[in-house]
This record gives sequence, structure tokens and C-alpha cells, in this order.
Amino acid sequence: MLELLPPPPTDPLWDLTYEFGSDERAERLNLVLGVYRDHTGRTPVMAAVREAEIRLAERSESKEYRGLSGNAAFNRALLTLVLGDTGPQGPAGRAAAVQTVAGSGALRLLADLICRTRPGATVWISDPAYVNHRPILEAAGLEVRTYGWRDAEGRFDAAGVLRDLAAAGRDDVVLLQGCCHNPTGVDPEPEDWEALAALAARDGWVPFVDLAYHGLGDGLEADLRATRLLAERVPEMLIAVSCSKNFGLYSDRTGCAIVLGASERAVRHAETALQNAARTLYSMPPEHGAAVVTAVLEDEGLRALWRAELDAMRGRIEANRTSLAAELAELGWGAQAASLVRQRGMFSMLPLTPEEMLRLRRQYAIYGTTAGRINIAGIESGRIPCLARGVAGVLAGR
Repeated sequence: MLELLPPPPTDPLWDLTYEFGSDERAERLNLVLGVYRDHTGRTPVMAAVREAEIRLAERSESKEYRGLSGNAAFNRALLTLVLGDTGPQGPAGRAAAVQTVAGSGALRLLADLICRTRPGATVWISDPAYVNHRPILEAAGLEVRTYGWRDAEGRFDAAGVLRDLAAAGRDDVVLLQGCCHNPTGVDPEPEDWEALAALAARDGWVPFVDLAYHGLGDGLEADLRATRLLAERVPEMLIAVSCSKNFGLYSDRTGCAIVLGASERAVRHAETALQNAARTLYSMPPEHGAAVVTAVLEDEGLRALWRAELDAMRGRIEANRTSLAAELAELGWGAQAASLVRQRGMFSMLPLTPEEMLRLRRQYAIYGTTAGRINIAGIESGRIPCLARGVAGVLAGR
């Protein structure tokens, strides 16, 4: 059987990560995977998370199954965090949540739901998009089309996005990143989100929001504003939520799939469909990360500590981005660095071609994706001048 298997494609991000691991140069710099690192290059356990884990360990009495929807308290807490008002008239009052295996698991469960309820639907994703969006959607059997995202100056292309999405039909689904767009770091302005919400309400397509970096862009409430706006304006909506980045729970694989519907019956059926999809994929999600997030969000002191830590992480990311732009400007590449300052979240796009990114890796031991994306949240403070010199060196070789 296995001899008949043709060579499958490999994951480009992990290919680069493995290549980095075999690079013996002392000055090597890994900016490929999206993990937050502090000024020493360490990915720390957040203090609020550590305290929650201690409390959970002290009172842990059982490892019994939680059920197909996972941790019910976690699901309620995520609904409140993401959608705000939990009253029956608010968006959370017509929504259901199912715990998933991280944000990627939420994307896949919701993709399966789309395929089951709208088998002829096209799902629209941005160009460029998160590297795993297309594979997840196509693996669920969905057709994928793209809409533009940036203009020639690296800004959000509001007119182009609205023009492209005017072709989306009533049975289609549009995948939008709620904040801190991966890979570009380029986000719509509030008035652009208003226009997108109006277009969705008018044309009838379903927004599918991927929410993975809330709290790391402009602050938690600001980063959730677009998702809440869409939830208020449309009858149906899908949301994939990740707790990997803003709780630092990367290896605990903690996420949530949220569905909003026009009726209680529709939401109940969608929740059951998600449970059934989970049953055939992994049965039930892991408990630990969900229990940690619940403990943090339900305790006033831990919640305040988490919010303070999240703000500090956001501040460090923004300082890294500003410092890199300033270093490049000092080296004579201010025009090329201008777009960096406008970007938000963990990732930034360098003004380099795929060939130049290869040169950056081979000549300077600086690893980013072929498309130019780097993890701005993963740079040690003292390495920013080194990164700037490498980028400047590549630019000078044009």
C-alpha cells in the first residue's frame, strides 16, 4: 500500500524550521514560526497561566471525559470574551461554541460544517492568506477563491477588496482575519470593516472570522471590535478562535469554534453538527488548556494579570517593529521600511522578493518565509540591528 503513495507536498514553514535546526552558524536567526519570544529569545509561560495551572493541580480530582463539546465553562467564557454581551438580545445570545484542538481544529470543524450545509459554496480567502487556510478548506472538500488584500504601497486595498467580494454569492463564505492579518500585518480601518459588514448584510454571504491574535494588535477590546461589529450586522457567522498566542498555550492546542445563527433551532443543529464532526476527527479535545483559560477568565485577579501581561507583549511587539523600521531608515532604507510601521500583530512583511529572502537566509542566516513574512514577535532585542543589516545588505544588492 505505502509503495503506491506518491511524494506528498511538505509543509513550507516546518521545512524552513528543520533547515534552521541544521544551520550551524552562530548568528542564525529564526523568524519563521509564529511564537512570541521575550527579549532573551525565550517563549515564557505567562504568570497568569502558571498560577492557574498550580491551582488546577492542587484541586484536580478526575481526568474524566468532558464530552464532545469539550469544557462547557471554557466555551461560555470564550463566547463572552469574543462577543461581549451575553444577554439573549446580544450576539452571544444566538451563538454556540464547541471547544476544538486549537484554532486550526476550529477552522477544520467549521469547514466541515460549511461543506455539509452549503456543499456548493465557495470560500473566499485573502491573497496572501495564512499558509494553512487553503489546505484546510480544500481538505474539507470546499472550493476556494481569493480576493486581494494590499495595494502597491502595502496598505489595505479597501476598494479592491470590496470589488473582488462583490462577486461572492449568497451561498458563499468569506474568510476574514479579525485582526493582525497573517502574513501581512495589514488590517482594515474601522470604516473598512463597516463597509465589509454592509456588503455581507446586503449580498448574503457568511463571514467566517479567524481570530488568532486578539490582544496583540491594538489591544484586546480594539482587536475584537471588528468581529463584534460583524456579529451585530449579519444573521449567520462562523468564528474560529485560538488561545495559542494570547495565552501562550501553543503546545496545549486550545481553541474554540463559534457559530451564530438567526434562530435557536439553527444554532442547536449547527452545534450538533460540529460535535459530530469532532467525533469523527478526534472525538474530544484536550482538557488542560481549556481549564487554564477558564480559570484565568473566571478569576478577577488572574484576568487582570493576564490582561497586563498581554499588554506588555503587545508593547514589546510594537517596539520591535518600530526599532526595525528605525534601524533600516538609519541605514538608508527608510522608504522601504515605511510600511513596517503601519503593520500590526506578530508578523511583518519585509520588502523583499522570494529570491531576496533566499539570499537573506543563505548570506545572513536570517530565516523568514519565501513570501517575506517574519515573526516580528520572535526577535531578541539585541538582534534587531543584525536583522536590519541583513535586510539592508540584500536591498543593496538589487
